[in-house]
Amino acid sequence: MSAALHLCGPDDLPALLPLVAAFHARAGIDSDDAGRRDALVALLNGTPHGTAYLIGPRRSPVGYIAISFGYSIELGGIDGFIDEFFIRQNIRGRGMGGEVLTSLLPALAENGVKALHLEVSPANEGARKLYARAGFRLRDGYQLMTRKF
Repeated sequence: MSAALHLCGPDDLPALLPLVAAFHARAGIDSDDAGRRDALVALLNGTPHGTAYLIGPRRSPVGYIAISFGYSIELGGIDGFIDEFFIRQNIRGRGMGGEVLTSLLPALAENGVKALHLEVSPANEGARKLYARAGFRLRDGYQLMTRKF
């Protein structure tokens, strides 16, 4: 199976919603259908603050990756954050995650992104290894902190 990436647009909402719900359930993220739909509609309608890609066949995707964008003076310009990255459980372990990152990271760089960040659970050894192989490293002296509004 190919890890082909398809940039999401409004017509992809029906395919994306169940994948996001599956990821949120697996990760223990407290969200509901209406909240997910509202967030995705803004993203799929072209907000400049992020983008999402379906992974695999467009008609029957096996996952998705969502990137949000920001700006960093320290890092020299536009930076991104892997907000969510999900591949269905029965597909994992076949190298698709690595394929996604191998094709997506150069494309982001070619479009002016200077750095890409992510957060991963220390207990998720598989994801940590995947990200390390793709060149992600802990930043010395930094810890991600969050305040919700």
